[in-house]
Amino acid sequence: MSLHVGLTGSIGSGKSSVAKRLRELGAAVLDADALAREATDDAEVLDAIARALGRELVVDGALDRAATARRVFADADARKQLSAIVHPWVRRAMASRRRALEQAEPPPAVIVEDIPLLYENGLEEGFDAVVVVDAPLELRVRRVAARSGLEPDEVRARDAAQMPLADKVARADYVVDNAGTAAELETRVDALWRTLLERSHQAGA
Repeated sequence: MSLHVGLTGSIGSGKSSVAKRLRELGAAVLDADALAREATDDAEVLDAIARALGRELVVDGALDRAATARRVFADADARKQLSAIVHPWVRRAMASRRRALEQAEPPPAVIVEDIPLLYENGLEEGFDAVVVVDAPLELRVRRVAARSGLEPDEVRARDAAQMPLADKVARADYVVDNAGTAAELETRVDALWRTLLERSHQAGA
């Protein structure tokens, strides 16, 4: 029997780094962001986005991700419309892949679902435990600006569009502090993995 873990955080917190390390340690990891990208390769999803948000966002049969991001992070209604189109597709795909993992022989001890908007979409009840990756806002802003080319104010605007990270931390079962070095993060994730494995083994005993 697998332990089901939700993994979340806020922009720039380092959630992907935590997911990568958990995968290296043996967790089965499902990535909602990757599935959201797959969703926008679906012709029906693309057509729904074009009709709801504007044909100019679909160029040569592909979503203009940069233009779409600028649009939805500047317009809460547009963001809700996009979510209403993409999120059901992602949830169906996530559920299908989770079932496939559960039916494997043997099933993985720990299944991690990496979901940026886990709390915003009220999904926490579906997990045995929720892990939140924490880091100070200005550090997160610097990280994202350095890797993406976004202006700091754009990063702050995207952060403000989500639930405050402090609120996620308060609701989490486990918090991974990512305010330090990569080596420190790895040590913390390794300790978390041991805890999750122990819980999985207890549940299956």
